[in-house]
Amino acid sequence: MSDSKDAQIANHDLETASSVSSPTPRQPESIHLPNFKHEKALCWKFDLRMLPMLALMYLFNALDKGNLGNAKTDGMDKDLGFTGNQYNTMLSIFFVPYVVFAPPIGMLGKKFGPHRVLPIMMFCFGSATLLAASVRNWSGMMALRWFLGMAESAFFPLVIYYLTTFYRRGELARRLALFYAASNIANAFSGLLAFAVFHIESSLDSWRYLFLIEGGLTVFFSFFAYWYLPKNGYEASFLTEDEKKLAYIRLQIDSSSIVGEEFSLRKALGIFKHPSTYGFLAIEVCLGVPLQSVSLFLPQIVANLGYDKIKTNLYTVAPNIVGAVVLLILAFTSDYTRLRFPFIALGFLLTFTGFVIFAAIDVKHSINVAYFACFMMTWGTSTPSVLLSTWYNNNVADENKRVTLTSVGVPLANLMGVVSSNIFRTQDAPKYLPALATTAAFGATGALFTLLLGVYMTIDNQRRNARQGVNWTARDVSTEKLRDGPKNPEFRWFL
Repeated sequence: MSDSKDAQIANHDLETASSVSSPTPRQPESIHLPNFKHEKALCWKFDLRMLPMLALMYLFNALDKGNLGNAKTDGMDKDLGFTGNQYNTMLSIFFVPYVVFAPPIGMLGKKFGPHRVLPIMMFCFGSATLLAASVRNWSGMMALRWFLGMAESAFFPLVIYYLTTFYRRGELARRLALFYAASNIANAFSGLLAFAVFHIESSLDSWRYLFLIEGGLTVFFSFFAYWYLPKNGYEASFLTEDEKKLAYIRLQIDSSSIVGEEFSLRKALGIFKHPSTYGFLAIEVCLGVPLQSVSLFLPQIVANLGYDKIKTNLYTVAPNIVGAVVLLILAFTSDYTRLRFPFIALGFLLTFTGFVIFAAIDVKHSINVAYFACFMMTWGTSTPSVLLSTWYNNNVADENKRVTLTSVGVPLANLMGVVSSNIFRTQDAPKYLPALATTAAFGATGALFTLLLGVYMTIDNQRRNARQGVNWTARDVSTEKLRDGPKNPEFRWFL
């Protein structure tokens, strides 16, 4: 699964890295440098060991976060006596701790290791889901949603950082996409699970079974994950000594300026001195509204097609599955071309088009077109989320700054769920026209910001090449030299 283009420079990079001395915690000894086939075999080991586990973990994360939409279709809001916009308020409260606690928990993940912090977080959000099955009123669910937001806050940012300790920059997008596709599969699986659970005949509300099953599986799996996950790519117990050394050199070449650097708060906060940080965060804001609108309200959007509660949940499955497939296609293409921003912009434009179509047509008389628009919504939300995170991780070589930016950027996108939660108002049902228009506007703005930042990076790379009389791209400069970011004349943006 390793990028074939990397074969052309792999051996050259390895030779360069082995000859450079750097203040790293663990400098590898001089070894016989493996060829590209050894790198490819190492990546396969990482793929088979890491990706299925992380995908399952994120599947449970997405299930526990997004199951309220399914529960609502079974009347959870009525059973708990919700009134007015209390359901929207309950959705909104999740994002406050999600944003507030993500940076500190992300920093703890860097300090103590994602391999330990991620399973602990998993146990906590699984427990919160389990407890949701016992809730009797709106206040109880509000409290649990607060703690759920705390427990899930840094999960995705830490997984992204964790993967950068295994893979080179040009290998990251498709691995992250395989992992993130679990979110789409989770949304699809959630619809199938709800479809099955809502057929249960019992004195207990069907939606309570949904929380019991999903929460119980999450808690059980967290214990296995704690035992299974390795610390990082160059200290993994399932590798030979030569493979560990190769894994370390790969990261020094094309991932981190100092591999395995100790956590420093001062250095971590230095990311906010870079102007590009605010461009990335602006795009995250634009991404958040369509991302959360689809995640939280796709069952309500599909319900506008006129099906009953069981068929509504079933009809959310296909858009999420196809969304995962489109995500994988675009992510693999992005890694192959070593380009990020054109595919991010394409994703934004797809989701913009989907919401505009759904808002513009008479759904009852154009059910097939409306349902196709639901597919476009899922195409355009997953891809920018994965590639945007990959894009700014590719452009930050300092590990402390990288985990900090990711721990702020990803929760910031999720914070926009507050907007999504409050634009899908009960009084606008079943069409939700204001919500559809608002979501489409954020999609269009995200595409514009992405293109502007990408064009700036392209021009800046050309300017740096002209000054130095070379024709370099990001792949031509070892990340060992990029600790100071754009201040370094040799810096090249990863487009």
